[in-house]
Amino acid sequence: MNLKEKLKHIPTKPGVYQFKNMDGDIIYIGKAKNLRNRVRSYFQKNKYQTPKNQSMIKRIKDVEWIIVRSNVEALLTEANMVKEIQPKYNIDLKDDKSFPFIRITHEPYPQVLLTRKIEKDGSKYFGPYTDVKSLRYSLKALHKIFPVRSCSYFMDDESVATKKVKLCLDYHINKCEGPCEGLINRDHYNAMIDRVIKFLQGQTKETEEYVRMQMDIAAADLRYEDAAMYRDQYNAVRRFKERQRKVTVDFNDRDIFALARKDDIGVMTILRVRNGRIFGREKVSLQNLDENESTVFSSVISRFYMDTDFLPKEITVSILPEGQDELEEWLSEKKGSKVAIRQPIRGEKAKEVRMSFQNAKLLLGEWLINRKKRLELVPKMVNQLQEDLQLKAPPRRIEAFDISHLGGTNTVASMVCFVDGKARKSEYRKFKIKTVVGIDDFAAIREVVHRRYLRVKKDKGSFPDLILIDGGKGQLSMALSAMRELGLDYIPIVGLAKRLEEVFVPGISDPQTIHKQSPGLILLRRIRDEAHRFAITFQRSKRKGALSSVFDDIAGMGPKRVQKLLQSFESTEMIANSDQTEISIRTGIPEKIAVEIIKKAKE
Repeated sequence: MNLKEKLKHIPTKPGVYQFKNMDGDIIYIGKAKNLRNRVRSYFQKNKYQTPKNQSMIKRIKDVEWIIVRSNVEALLTEANMVKEIQPKYNIDLKDDKSFPFIRITHEPYPQVLLTRKIEKDGSKYFGPYTDVKSLRYSLKALHKIFPVRSCSYFMDDESVATKKVKLCLDYHINKCEGPCEGLINRDHYNAMIDRVIKFLQGQTKETEEYVRMQMDIAAADLRYEDAAMYRDQYNAVRRFKERQRKVTVDFNDRDIFALARKDDIGVMTILRVRNGRIFGREKVSLQNLDENESTVFSSVISRFYMDTDFLPKEITVSILPEGQDELEEWLSEKKGSKVAIRQPIRGEKAKEVRMSFQNAKLLLGEWLINRKKRLELVPKMVNQLQEDLQLKAPPRRIEAFDISHLGGTNTVASMVCFVDGKARKSEYRKFKIKTVVGIDDFAAIREVVHRRYLRVKKDKGSFPDLILIDGGKGQLSMALSAMRELGLDYIPIVGLAKRLEEVFVPGISDPQTIHKQSPGLILLRRIRDEAHRFAITFQRSKRKGALSSVFDDIAGMGPKRVQKLLQSFESTEMIANSDQTEISIRTGIPEKIAVEIIKKAKE
């Protein structure tokens, strides 16, 4: 069924839709209360479409949908799928993959730790946090105030009774109370974890009063060491509280979202207000933004709260999100009590939103400045190469390919990667040719280029700014054919012929007129030579490995003799065409053994 036919059969129920390109890759995921109306709206000729949508619509070759029970389920399904698949045309939360959380494990004696991996095992998660420096300060303060165990052992009543886990240094320096050997009971430990939870929720007053009371009791009982420990904890709570700026007399917990943007990039800041104080500031860097900012707020809010267990009573925003009712319903269900999303127009809360916007504006400014600096740091050789090849952007990331074989056997390929004119060896790749028999460099180049960028597409990796092929028009043509098949022929690609160091570009039969001493051409040569070196090294190691496996089992052929044989002859074919006398003279191996070597080489 073609796309036009499919559009006629889309249901009118709520759900999630996926647009796919000619390769079957998902390029966009969206949600809708009415799938038919929403999906068809993209293909209405008279409707205004944003430049981003226009680009996407050109590439849509198929559409699929998932029907769900409610608008809230559609919202959640979309958020989960976008996070997992990260389609090209959805808003990209630049930091989304690396959001850290504070995890309180689901155990009889819970651990409190920093994690980036969400496990649905009953553990409780606080976050997400984007300011890692602030997060580590909070964790440091938490461990100073609460003697929570730092070991990673599973601990229950049985392990405590048998003293399976022994006391560690933390107990002796008063950083842990020794639950592993039953020095405090389970109820006492979990009461402390409850205070940790309240502390992470911003309720520091109760902890402050508890620690102060324990300090006074210890002092009255003349337990001066314990009193000093509680004093240090009390001071740590006070210092932590002083770092939080008081913003209002309203003590309702809330998060404040504001967006600053420039073109299709932006920064969303989230100020966490707890007990009338700013408890933390998070930021989300955004790329590929829609013109409709209410859609941006909807995407960020749904993905920001997806994995956390603790939500505020109120979320204030500078622009109300698309699907506000569904978001409120989902958040309220997740929290277990009412969560409201509000857009304050005047008063103290409006001032807080403006303050959050000012934070976003400053952070966006920093990002743009750093971005500009990175562009200014492009080496002169790379800039010259851009000029030599008349490229739209500096080729900061260049990937180069070369083929190596020995008389049509042991054919291999190499790919080297240079970033800003410097080799990035961690991204070098080796290829064994799988589909080509005999000497056919053209077909080998096509196979390798296709395999490389098919994998990059599937893994959503980084594409190069320029592809360099070691060879002339023939090799270049085959490489371009592979890129065209993958829909990637927009990536610049050139060939560098060895004989006259001529540079060829697609569509032009004559080589480019580049000065032989141009820094750009010198860079291309250096990259080509490195690709050649890497291919030769791989080809030799593969050949030696293959030869050694053939001759190792011959009686009298130890490692040294095998090595001498490999150094003296370049292939099994050369060995097979020699006689035992020649082999003996060149290697010092007895003729009797050389006879067996020749037999093996001819097999």
